[in-house]
Amino acid sequence: MADPVQTRWLTPHEQRIWRSYTAATMELQAHLDRQLRTDAGMPVAYYEILVMLSESPGRALRMTRLAELCNSSRSRLSHAVSALEKAGWVTRCGIAGDRRGAMAQLTDAGYAALAEAAPGHVEEVRACLVDALTPEQLDALHEITQAVRSAVQRRAAE
Repeated sequence: MADPVQTRWLTPHEQRIWRSYTAATMELQAHLDRQLRTDAGMPVAYYEILVMLSESPGRALRMTRLAELCNSSRSRLSHAVSALEKAGWVTRCGIAGDRRGAMAQLTDAGYAALAEAAPGHVEEVRACLVDALTPEQLDALHEITQAVRSAVQRRAAE
């Protein structure tokens, strides 16, 4: 833990920005999760899994890669994929020659569920983020989020 004497505390201005950022991102994620649960019967985490699989060759990915793409732990992803299997939206199978590896594959029913959920989800993303910003703000947001992601990845690698 950092020495409290050496801690670079946030200024009041930085604190306002930090709290605004965290509130906005948490409120947006919570809103999108509620919308998907209400309209499509799935949480946003399941939607993201279906999206990642739909965009992959053969609509399939190794579980470890899927966990990376979804920013999820392997155990959390495994639990989610089990629920998606029960819904008939995903199948899981082993990988020939790799006893520990497993693949997740989007089923036709899963693709249909995603296709049904996507319009409402995209409309909420557009209404709450894309249309709420000017094109310049949207470009700035992209640059800002890329810088934050790079800093987080750098720190995580240390």
